[in-house]
Amino acid sequence: MIRAAIVGLGWWGRNLVNAVRGHDDVIRFATAHTRHAEPVAGFCRENDLRWVGDFDEMLADPTLDAVVLATPHSAHAAQVIRAVGAGKSVFVEKPFTLSVADARTAIEAAEHAGVVLAVGFNRRFHPSMVRLRKTLREGLLGTIVTVLSEQSALHGLHLTADAWRSLPDETPAGAMTQIGVHQIDGMIDLVGPIREVTCLTAHRAAPFGGDDTTALLLSFASGATGLLACSVVATPNYRMAVYGTRGLGEVLGHQMGTLRITPSAGPGQLRVAPPEVVETASFNMLTAELTEFARCVAERRPFPTPLPQVLHGVAVFEAALRSAATRMPVRVG
Repeated sequence: MIRAAIVGLGWWGRNLVNAVRGHDDVIRFATAHTRHAEPVAGFCRENDLRWVGDFDEMLADPTLDAVVLATPHSAHAAQVIRAVGAGKSVFVEKPFTLSVADARTAIEAAEHAGVVLAVGFNRRFHPSMVRLRKTLREGLLGTIVTVLSEQSALHGLHLTADAWRSLPDETPAGAMTQIGVHQIDGMIDLVGPIREVTCLTAHRAAPFGGDDTTALLLSFASGATGLLACSVVATPNYRMAVYGTRGLGEVLGHQMGTLRITPSAGPGQLRVAPPEVVETASFNMLTAELTEFARCVAERRPFPTPLPQVLHGVAVFEAALRSAATRMPVRVG
């Protein structure tokens, strides 16, 4: 069993703690670190968390195996470096960092320390995505032509002006840090490296001043193309669709519960065969990623999301920022 500390107990940090309730044989949150004790006192009592007000004091605890970071994006790199320097494995929420330079430094620090470094791209663990990945790896969709990704949510309508997720420095390029980086990671996982990005952002409905909606046009190293749309002020939905010469694979629904594979009818046919549909109900992606992280720490093996792909995702994000500022295509990395 891995003993972990949670750093940050806002909305998402609490979701992470709640996700591993009942999994004490694999991972247990024993400690919490936040800037102020009073707002989290009740939650800490309910979850048997020892609150520690100093980050370095928390890291000095020899009974802790790992640190889970649910903190502002700009803090990730420095916190990862300090934690791995103290010999702790680290799970950090996405986005990993806001720059390639920070990402590379943090990865090198973890590799030097010989600890596990994991980034919370939880959608990779959903059975729908696992099956779609397998379908692509087996070549069942033929040559991949284009990939479309759509994701939206409404939480941007409820952010206050003083919330850190409302700050332009923490959430540049509209919905990219909150949603878009998940989609980019999914595309990299399924289709491979991205070569060029064109990014447009807009402010549509959020009460804060920054942009809340983003669209990307992508080209892949393979020659495939891609379209991505995301927003934090639109009715919740999710779709990842990969179009190939032999079929179409789609993950559908806000909870990603539907996988639909529609094959072509066969050689010489210009129509499709009946689709295969697989439904997955009530799958907790947070539980899956955190328990896998704990197993990786216990077994001293890398987290299954490859760090080179994480680094490439940060490079795509960085290119998207430059493109949003110039309204021009930008080469990645």
